[in-house]
Amino acid sequence: MANLSTESRSEAIRQARRDLAAALRMADRLGFGEGVCNHFSFAVPGSEGLFLINPRRLHWSEVTASSLLLVDDDGALVEGDEPPEASAFYIHWRLHKAAPQAKCVLHTHMPHATALTMLEDPTLLPLSQTALMFHNDVSYDDAYNGLAGYREEGDRIAAALGNRSTLFLANHGVIVTGGTVPLAWNRLYYLERAAMHQVMAQSTGKPLRPVPEDVAEMTAQQIAEDEVDMAENHFRSVHRILERECPEYRH
Repeated sequence: MANLSTESRSEAIRQARRDLAAALRMADRLGFGEGVCNHFSFAVPGSEGLFLINPRRLHWSEVTASSLLLVDDDGALVEGDEPPEASAFYIHWRLHKAAPQAKCVLHTHMPHATALTMLEDPTLLPLSQTALMFHNDVSYDDAYNGLAGYREEGDRIAAALGNRSTLFLANHGVIVTGGTVPLAWNRLYYLERAAMHQVMAQSTGKPLRPVPEDVAEMTAQQIAEDEVDMAENHFRSVHRILERECPEYRH
């Protein structure tokens, strides 16, 4: 963290830990998790090559700020009990390296969004106002190559994301990114809502009614203008809920 005092830098890292732990805890409450799999990470501001990530073998409901791992871009453990699993490291490391917008990287197998990745055409359609948040901001990886436990697969996934915020991984799950934890978290939450709406609408078997392209583009721009403020307010509410119900997540 350039030009910051040691005290300010330490406080920024503490806040990053609290934010990432809060994102994992609330994601679990919403059913976004899958056992002890999937990972959230955040690149430590101003410390090139260092990022926080949740540890292996720990359920999201158990994660605390202090249990998060701090690793460098050689995979070496800087702080924590043991290095992250290989697939977690290679996906998140290569995304942080290749994608400037991916300061925070959230990877889940959340149900409705993952269901779309299982379709021949996984496109998130402009069917609801919620879906328009992601209009022209989703990439699609059409090749499932097994577990991503090696650098080349991480690089391939990063290339598939490109300069967009969100990536649908074929037959796998999703990756949502943002410049901050609140921004990425807000997108993750609304992505699952948009996917749920689409799956429910498609399940009726009736004709769909997409929003016209010009209206979709206009609405996406309107949402983008207020997205940072909305995300910050949304994430403050996440912290308030957790502080009331499981305050240990902060420690």
